Amino acid sequence: MPQLRITDDLHVLLDVLPQAIADAVRQANRTNELLEIVMDLGRCPEARFVDTEVELSVNEVTQADIDGVVSRIGDFDADNRAGIERTLHRISGIRNRRGYVVGLTCRVGRAVYGTIDILEDILRTSKSILMLGRPGVGKTTMLREMARVLAEGKPSDQVPNRRVIIVDTSNEIGGDGDIPHPAVGRGRRMQVPTPSHQHEVMIEAVENHNPEVIVIDEIGRELEAAAARTIAERGVQLIGTAHGNTLENILLNPTLSDLVGGIESVTLSDEEARRRGTQKTVLERRAPATFDILVEIQERDRLLVHHDVAASVDALLRGRPLQAELRVRNADGEIQKEWVSLTGAAARERESAERPRRGRAPVPQPEPALAPATNELAMSAPRERSPRSPVRVYAYGVARNRIEETAKRLKVPAELTNDAGEADVILTVKNYYRKRPRLITDAERRGTPLYVLRANTTTQIENVLAEIFGLSLEDADPYSSAMRETQDAIQKVFSGIRSIDLAPQSADVRRMQHELIRQANLISHSYGREPYRRVRIYRE
Repeated sequence: MPQLRITDDLHVLLDVLPQAIADAVRQANRTNELLEIVMDLGRCPEARFVDTEVELSVNEVTQADIDGVVSRIGDFDADNRAGIERTLHRISGIRNRRGYVVGLTCRVGRAVYGTIDILEDILRTSKSILMLGRPGVGKTTMLREMARVLAEGKPSDQVPNRRVIIVDTSNEIGGDGDIPHPAVGRGRRMQVPTPSHQHEVMIEAVENHNPEVIVIDEIGRELEAAAARTIAERGVQLIGTAHGNTLENILLNPTLSDLVGGIESVTLSDEEARRRGTQKTVLERRAPATFDILVEIQERDRLLVHHDVAASVDALLRGRPLQAELRVRNADGEIQKEWVSLTGAAARERESAERPRRGRAPVPQPEPALAPATNELAMSAPRERSPRSPVRVYAYGVARNRIEETAKRLKVPAELTNDAGEADVILTVKNYYRKRPRLITDAERRGTPLYVLRANTTTQIENVLAEIFGLSLEDADPYSSAMRETQDAIQKVFSGIRSIDLAPQSADVRRMQHELIRQANLISHSYGREPYRRVRIYRE
């Protein structure tokens, strides 16, 4: 592992703070672990370290303290961020209704050299790379080091340098001021006047400066995602970060899903739907992914790499296991690599080591019966079983991703299988069961229990899994039930239904339903009078 070299210019940040606060930070003697210094009007100043927060003074912060800091730093931009010239520190302001700064968050910026050995082989492939991770996990630090390594090359190994342009929205990559911080090496930096213009600067960089690599931090708007696709189609390598922790986060984000290919609803033929074992209306990847490789930064020294984003997205949408590479830097600095198999929303909880194969659990053997009151197929009551006994489930016409998500929420060990012959139970829907396909008749001949859903919805799946594992849903959270109903309704509108009325809910729950519908790019309004006021979903 190369020797890490860290520079933080902390003394420059402390020099702009009130003397008493700066002295308290020095006395704490934990500068290497310092993340932020917070100053809010009328409250005691605080220092935020990696593992704790510490009060720096018993005296409250005054307006004079805040004004003094503001006067010694650069101007605040449209995003209420400022910096200190030739450093990586970032000062963010909180304003009152009259526009005066009444709070400051002073984040310590550090340049860490030698951090990307864990990804350097990928970086040299010239493929576009998207990095995800929670705030503070080190995305920007790694992005900055990538820009430097690509721009400077490795003369000793005859690795040529490349023409790198950094689109620096908040001056977090190249630091404040017109001269970029040395941490970006020979990379050229283009500053963005306001965050809303980032997409324009991205296109300008390609058209005017002939880059081989463009580095972008925090892709968060639809126009930026579209600009990224335009750049990728021109053959320029993209290195960027986006808001989200996992591939699934990006895939389900309507604004950013285009970065990984996007999603569209497709209607399959009856034969294809039976072959896949899904409903006729399914979600498919809409286009080639903008980024070739996606890196989930789980911890600073633990990364999950999707080497083929398009293949990973296809596997997620079809509910199939996907392959990703887990890279970990151990305490000795050695990088360990291991391929892991992941499935849907449960991927983050899987161990990196191969899971031992579980034995088949005994399952009830009831016969299907028609429930005349509701004209739907149901199962007779299963025998009592341990909620922790694993059950292999084969989905025939039922969305596998919904089964996975519901099983995770209920905390039951339902394991999806692609082989109906080895399944403990089979889940299907009423329309498929009535046609009596060979898969159903073979399952009945073997005595495999069949659970037939009235509709392919999360609520129906939840009820069936609760029945299989002997759970009670009587005390279910009404908020969760309302959100599940909303998700089911969204899917129905996508499948062609013009509008759907949801069950009456309180104002707080309706507000969250409207937000969920807005994220799905649909329209909603509330109708009726309390306590029967409800949300209606419909397409434009």
